[in-house]
Amino acid sequence: MTSRSHLTIGVAIATAGALALTACGSGSSADGGSAGGSGSITVYNAQHESLTQEWVDAFTKQTGIKVTVRNGSDTELSNQLMQEGAASPADVFLTENSPAMTQVENAGLFADVDNATLDQVPAEFRPSTGKWTGIAARSTVLVYDKRKVQPNQLPASMLDLAKPEWKGRWAASPSGADFQAIVSALLELKGEAVTKDWLTAMKTNAKVYKGNSTAMKAVNSGEVETALIYHYYYYGDQAKTGENSANVGTHYFKNEDPGAFVSVSGGGVLKSSKNAAAAQSLLKFITGKTGQEVLQKGTSFEYAVGSDVPSNAALVPLKDLQAPKVDPAKLNSATVTDLMTQAGLL
Repeated sequence: MTSRSHLTIGVAIATAGALALTACGSGSSADGGSAGGSGSITVYNAQHESLTQEWVDAFTKQTGIKVTVRNGSDTELSNQLMQEGAASPADVFLTENSPAMTQVENAGLFADVDNATLDQVPAEFRPSTGKWTGIAARSTVLVYDKRKVQPNQLPASMLDLAKPEWKGRWAASPSGADFQAIVSALLELKGEAVTKDWLTAMKTNAKVYKGNSTAMKAVNSGEVETALIYHYYYYGDQAKTGENSANVGTHYFKNEDPGAFVSVSGGGVLKSSKNAAAAQSLLKFITGKTGQEVLQKGTSFEYAVGSDVPSNAALVPLKDLQAPKVDPAKLNSATVTDLMTQAGLL
């Protein structure tokens, strides 16, 4: 996710007032869940702004509940929540990656998620603790320059990028929460020693860019042969003009490799919420049929994870990614930051 230097504030207001109020009063919603609560809530949002705006617009239209959205990065907003503690005005926290959710959870700031919401999301897409839930997912992928690299020349494992023959041939954006989530999965799967060695080799082998989109553009333009990013940057560009991905192919490591990691985007309700019923209602809506269809039919190209809603048909199906099993509750951003700093990557 591209860093944002300032928080922005947007307010989603119901556009069909009478109809929405009727829906709210009825106590039921179109996707089968209770539309609990009323009034207004504040969301700290580290997900893509356009995606979250689609969610809250639809939610407000259905329930009459107004939603104020404060946008920022995973790290920015998780740190803000840590500083604010019980005094936070936030009701809901949404992220792109799991480590920021775990940081807030470990600080004891989340309320339990309603069981009805948890039941909408398979266990592999939410933490074992039940303190928050997955709302979407994204897959790690190695994009490559089809003019310079043949599929049979690509590394079998993400760990192979540490080998001398890959020096100067791959790119990444180590300062971003996306890449740090991938490293968090590596740490959980292979341990600290392997992760430290891989990061040390990365310092020598990788070309550093700021942002996944920039790294992919570098592959497309021929600056570097490959880049380790998330899948939706490629699919999003392809769905538009394709000008930044015309020369790019996608390589999925599969085989439960660390490079096949699927990162879960999270959503949680803060203990400090002054309107817990409405906050829980939003989380249930996002993971429900209507909310997940925003992923299926929209332009975010993130994976749907709830209510048995299929993902966008353009994507490689989740079941075919052969992702490693990683409990999102165990992803450790603090240790990752320390290891990356020691390696000279931050």
